[in-house]
Amino acid sequence: MRLSRTKPVSQARHRRTCGVCAHAQRPEIEAEFVAWRSPAALAQQYGLADRASVYPHAHALGLFAKRQQNLRAALERIIERVDEVQVTSGAVVAAVATLAKISANGRWIDPGESVGLHQLFERMTHQELQIYAETGRLPGWFPASVTANALTGGGNNG
Repeated sequence: MRLSRTKPVSQARHRRTCGVCAHAQRPEIEAEFVAWRSPAALAQQYGLADRASVYPHAHALGLFAKRQQNLRAALERIIERVDEVQVTSGAVVAAVATLAKISANGRWIDPGESVGLHQLFERMTHQELQIYAETGRLPGWFPASVTANALTGGGNNG
C-alpha cells in the first residue's frame, strides 16, 4: 500500500534524468511555465521530448505553486488576445473584473460591499508600496472614497 503520493523528490536524481534541467534555456522554460504557457507549446519551442517532460520538472521544483499564485498572468494572456479571437464584450469585462480582484502577489481580493484598507494595501505592488512609503502618494487605482474617508479616520470603509 502506498502511503503518500506527494513523496519528496530526490533533487539529485531528478537533475540527472530531467531534460528541462539539462536544457540551456531552463530559466526561460520555467518562467514561461509559471506565466501559464502551455507545456505542449514549451516542449515544441524548446525541443523537449513532449509536454509530459515538463510536468515532472514542474513538480520537482514546486513550479505549480508559483503558477497558481500567478493567476494574473493567465488572465492577462486572455485579455491580450482579445483582438485575435471572437469573444463577447461580457467575457472581456468579466476577465478585466476578475483581474482587478487579484492582488500583485496573486491573492484573491473580493471587497464585497466594504473595502478593508489592509486588502487594498495588500493589492499594491512592491513598487507602489515603496512610492507610498517615500511620498505618501497612492496609486491611481486606489479608490478615492477610501482615501477620503478611511485614511483620515472618517466614515466607514464601505
